[in-house]
Formats: sequence, C-alpha cells, structure tokens
Amino acid sequence: MTDYTEIVEPPRTAWRRLTFFSLLFIGLTAAGLYAVYSQFAGKSFSFDFRLIQPGTVAALVALLMVYFASDGLRLHYTLKALGHSLSFRALFRLVFINVFISNVTPMATGGGVAQVWYLQRYGVPIGRATAATTIRTVLAIFFIFSLTPVFLLTLNALDNQPILKDIGLALAAFILLYLSFFAVVLFRTHWLIGPLSKLLHGLRRFHLLSARRHKRWQYKARREMLRFSYSFSEYLHGPPVSVLLSIVFTAVFLLSLFSFPALLIASLDYDVNYLTSTGLLVVTTFIMYFSPTPGASGISEGIFGSFFRDILSANHLILVIVAWRLLTIYLGMIAGLVIFQRELARGRKDAQ
Repeated sequence: MTDYTEIVEPPRTAWRRLTFFSLLFIGLTAAGLYAVYSQFAGKSFSFDFRLIQPGTVAALVALLMVYFASDGLRLHYTLKALGHSLSFRALFRLVFINVFISNVTPMATGGGVAQVWYLQRYGVPIGRATAATTIRTVLAIFFIFSLTPVFLLTLNALDNQPILKDIGLALAAFILLYLSFFAVVLFRTHWLIGPLSKLLHGLRRFHLLSARRHKRWQYKARREMLRFSYSFSEYLHGPPVSVLLSIVFTAVFLLSLFSFPALLIASLDYDVNYLTSTGLLVVTTFIMYFSPTPGASGISEGIFGSFFRDILSANHLILVIVAWRLLTIYLGMIAGLVIFQRELARGRKDAQ
C-alpha cells in the first residue's frame, strides 16, 4: 500500500510523462479497436443513427448522470463514515480528476496520489484521505470479484470463449483466494505480519536486501498493514447510515457502469438478455483490473469485442465499443484534464 503520509505539496506532475502516457493510451486504444475490427468485426463498420435518436440520447444522458453522481456519492459517504465531508462541487471535481489520472497512468498508479493531494487541499487529513480512497476502491473490487465467479460458472455466453475456456475454474478459484486474502488483511492483519517478517528476513539472509532497506521495509510493511486495517475498522464503526449509503452508491455506480452496453445494444433493436450483457461486462471489468496498460487501453476493447462478437452483428461491434468507452471513459477524461489543469494552476497561484 502506498505511503501518502509525506504528501503535503501538489503532485509534481511531469507533463512530458503524462503526455507520453496519454499518447500511449490513444495508440493502444486504436490498436485494440483495429484488432477487433480485423479479427472479430470482419473489417466491417457502419454508423447507426438509432444511437442518436432523442429517446436514446435522453436515456444515455440520464444513465450518465446516475453514473457520475453515484461515483461522487460513494466517496462522499465513505468520507462521512470516517468523520469528514467535502462540498459537492469539490467532490465532483475529484470524480473527473480521478477518471483522467487513473486512465493515463499504468495500473492506475497516479490516481490515488492525485486524489489524496486533492482531498488534502480541501481540508481532509492525509491519513483519512488515503483511507477513504482506498476503501472506496476496495468496495468496488469486492462487488466485482464476488460477482465474477458467479458469471464465469453460469453464463452460457462465456462457454465458447477461447480466453476463458481452459481457465474458467482456475480463475474462479483465484478470485475466491484473493477475496479470502483480503478478508484476512482487513480483519486479521496480525496473522500476516509474522509470515511477511519472515519473508523479508529471508531476502536479507540471501543478500537481496541491504540491512538498511530491510529495516525500513519491515517498519513500513507493518505500519501500512496495521494502518489500513485500523482505517477499515474505523469506517465500519462509523455512522451506520453513512456506511450503508457508501455501499449502496457503490452498487448503484457499478450497476450503471454495467448497464451502458445493454442500453446501447437495446437501442439498436437487439433482443439480448440484460443479465447476460451485465455479466459479460462484469467479467470484462474484472480482467481490466489486471491490465498493465493505461486505462486498460487496447485490452478492454479486445476483451469486449471477443465477448460480444456473437451478440452483435459485425458492423455494429466497433460502434458499440466506441460508444461504451466514450460514455464511461473518454468524456470523463476530457473533463478531468480540464479540471486537473485548473486545480494545478490554482495550487501554484495559492503557493505564490
């Protein structure tokens, strides 16, 4: 877990690096779309004006509002459970900043730092900001990782998927082990301190760690594990209504996220079971968590194309993928870029 205790200044955003990852995001996205276009869509594409009919646009806008509002509210009530609050204006700026930063850094590595810096600027102590953003992420992971094994084992649409054909059961077992490990970290942290300490001692014995680094890692590992466990315990013992609403809005956020493909597909007059569409996107999102590329660019398009190629006609496959990513990622990234630049400029002005 990342140590944010020393973050007191605005993050030193290397714009050259950020530009590089943004261009990488665009390039990998284009490569992923081309792979789907050539492998799954038969090099066929056509725009369908049914996607921009007034009724469809109104439904998509409404779902988009629920999507972004629930994203902000799940953090709002997580903060309240920890004894802090943020104005809704500042809160929703953070929503878009997170969308931008987490999608242009590998494995979303920059998103957490940017969020903690932003919350600290608005009066939330660093420790609580770290706990709030981490807990928000853990709640979403818990939902996704809990549902994925169910859909892997029950969805007929996944039976003939080459990616999952031979590893479905192994993947489900891995998820269960992952969740069990997380439960131990949250509720029985002291069980892991001993094995972790022995592992670091082993690395030191084989001269893979210097004495100084071994001592520092021992301290940091124990501190971060205990700190996270304490923060989660504090969250669970917070105001029950706030805890409950943080969980409810996490569920609403994910449900709205998973509903975009179903709405797009229905607007094109396909008769597809909502649970099937939702289940396929849950598994897609699960795989995206392990993508090393910025914002799962390239990989998300490829997985989506593989999963939905038997549901959509070839000429609609690319169209739905682009519309799905535009609504859930691209629009938020553009807004986040503008807001993040303004916040950095405001931070520099305040520092003068």
